[in-house]
Amino acid sequence: MRVLLIEDDYAISHSIALILRADGMCVDIAECGEDGIEIARHYDYDVIGLDLSLPDMSGFEVLRSLRRAKVSTPMIVLSGSANIEDKIHALQAGADDYLIKPFACEELTARLRALTRRFRGHSDTRICFGPMILDLAAKTLEAHGRRIDLSAKEYQILELLSLRRGTTVSKETLINHIYGDGEGPGSRTMEVFVHNLRRKLATACEGGRFIETVRDRGYLMQCAA
Repeated sequence: MRVLLIEDDYAISHSIALILRADGMCVDIAECGEDGIEIARHYDYDVIGLDLSLPDMSGFEVLRSLRRAKVSTPMIVLSGSANIEDKIHALQAGADDYLIKPFACEELTARLRALTRRFRGHSDTRICFGPMILDLAAKTLEAHGRRIDLSAKEYQILELLSLRRGTTVSKETLINHIYGDGEGPGSRTMEVFVHNLRRKLATACEGGRFIETVRDRGYLMQCAA
């Protein structure tokens, strides 16, 4: 899961980033509204966290600008203001949720994952395909009632492909979601991860094939899998 955090306070942004990365998320940080808008328009994120008080513009302006640009990524405002007018204004400007600082780490990660699930059309924390049950809250995969052991990278790949079932996901998108821009391995390494994941799924489901390779485009998990 990939998160863009638009926050100008270094201590706060890096503290939040540590929390999210510890929960297996990939986090990019923008320190001003203009940079946040530019990054969000050109890169693919699962959710955006946004402060209302930025050095160059208000968070309300960022919300309106991104929605006018047809950026549909779910956005949650992370603000120290408990003013009901600010909450209403943020929601009317395009925010999907509003969380008041200081907040519990567990509440933040739970809200981010819930926003992502709902945006991708999954109201439940569990995604089923074939005999498989992927539990996004527990971060586990089971088949026929038995737990399937996955590495952290294999789980992240399966989570992203499951959330985007029916949509082809490029190798570059997988790498960026797992590692962040410029920090990941080459596409060959990603092919090895996907190969190992396929093998584990096939073994658990007696040869079932759930992840397809779309030539020159990436990987696809079928909706009817």
